[in-house]
Amino acid sequence: MTQLDVRPRAGDTVSGVAEGDVRGKGLGKGSVGLVGSAVIGISTVAPVYCLTSTLGSTAGEVGMQMPAIFLAGFLPMLLVAFAYRELNKAMPDCGTSFTWTVKAFGPRIGWMCGWGLVIATIIVLSNLAGVATSYFWLLAGEITNNASVAALDDNKLVHITTCLTLIAVATAISYRGMTATKGVQYALVGLQLVVLALFVAMAFQKASAGTFDTGLDFSWSWMNPFAVESMAAFTAGLSLSIFMYWGWDACLATNEETTGSTKTPGRASLIAMIVLVGSYLATGIAAQMAVGAGGEGLGLANEETSGNVFAALAGPVMGPVLGILLFVAVLASAAASLQTTFIPVARTVLAMSTYEALPPSYAKVHPRFKTPGRATVMAGVATGVFYTVMTLVSENVLTDTIFALGLMICFYYSLTAFACVWYFRGELRRSARDLFFKGVFPILGGLLLAAVFFKTLYDAWAPSYGSGSTLPGLDVGNVFVIGVGLLALGLVIMFVTERRSPAFFRGEVLTKSTPSLVVED
Repeated sequence: MTQLDVRPRAGDTVSGVAEGDVRGKGLGKGSVGLVGSAVIGISTVAPVYCLTSTLGSTAGEVGMQMPAIFLAGFLPMLLVAFAYRELNKAMPDCGTSFTWTVKAFGPRIGWMCGWGLVIATIIVLSNLAGVATSYFWLLAGEITNNASVAALDDNKLVHITTCLTLIAVATAISYRGMTATKGVQYALVGLQLVVLALFVAMAFQKASAGTFDTGLDFSWSWMNPFAVESMAAFTAGLSLSIFMYWGWDACLATNEETTGSTKTPGRASLIAMIVLVGSYLATGIAAQMAVGAGGEGLGLANEETSGNVFAALAGPVMGPVLGILLFVAVLASAAASLQTTFIPVARTVLAMSTYEALPPSYAKVHPRFKTPGRATVMAGVATGVFYTVMTLVSENVLTDTIFALGLMICFYYSLTAFACVWYFRGELRRSARDLFFKGVFPILGGLLLAAVFFKTLYDAWAPSYGSGSTLPGLDVGNVFVIGVGLLALGLVIMFVTERRSPAFFRGEVLTKSTPSLVVED
């Protein structure tokens, strides 16, 4: 089917359109409510997937202070969420960080902010697909009680083929619109939260019974972030914690499709954040009490199991039958997030194309499904190519891209927070509310994330950072090379785009004073 071109054309009228109105891009208006928006935010973060991937790594970095690090990572995210909420009230645009930073700081900084969001999402999508693939074969092995079935995941051809199939299915569901997305997400998010609650309850029961020798008694000292032994360990743990919260801003990316586009997405993002921090604290404390944070046996920091904690704890904590539910929950979490994570990247690309910051072909939406179809397919193809190349090159390279993801997250979140302060700088003296929610909270959140960005960049220079691997001939950590390399690639693409779309980069398409164009479907 043909797609609808919603780019502004010569002669489009802007008279009578107030600044802050939604610029219509052909998306399906009113498709998502408050609960649906919050579910999309939770699903994109994928709490069960994040926990199985990072519980062990975080414990390995900060030991028993893991719950404190979860709270420390929540603080800058909460502060930045206030910035997103205030910007969305003024400019509910599906381009979110890209659109807002362009209006605050100009086209080049805004373009790089959009690039940071897009490349971070591609990295996450590839990792989600990989985790979903691994748990698919692990679950198949558990159900059939056949180790050779589970071992199929070790076959690169089988693994990559399965992974590409999952990416294709997720792309197809996202392509069909928000209605299809919501139906799938309610079931998958509900399943993973119920199973996670069951795991927490059974872990507490095992802890109180002293089932495992490595278990610990609860201590309020676990909540003290200043007890972490070094600043390097604190920063590494904080970077992992920030990754665990990343994705809540998908609530904002659906603002043009949400009922009450100026208020509902901001409220949904805060609801999602509260659910996430509660889930992380409960699971972290319960797991630490049950098996401890050490590196021996079932301890969370055991290097043999820390990369996939729930695979190691499912049977011992929940038993052989209920333990299978935990495998299902991880698969559901990764699969759900794989599908919803297409939302922010596709809509950011749609907005960038609509405002002439990318080729015009991506400014088309499907006339039936009301989705940025071409941008969604592009994201799926880019994810499949990225994952295949990284997997064939080296398993360590793929692992290091996840560490580099923290750099991308801090980069575009902090820019968005600073954009809020600068955009509303003339309103900060109007009231105490404006001062704190548009000024103080966003600037603090931005500064915290910027500090993590530069500290991580400094630490990542060491070859031992991340997987401890380096590229041949370089005495620099892979995480630094990948992180800086991806940002440099963005600069190159931006300069190429500037030659083809000079009007946007001259500030003629989108500025703070430019009224939003409402283009009829």
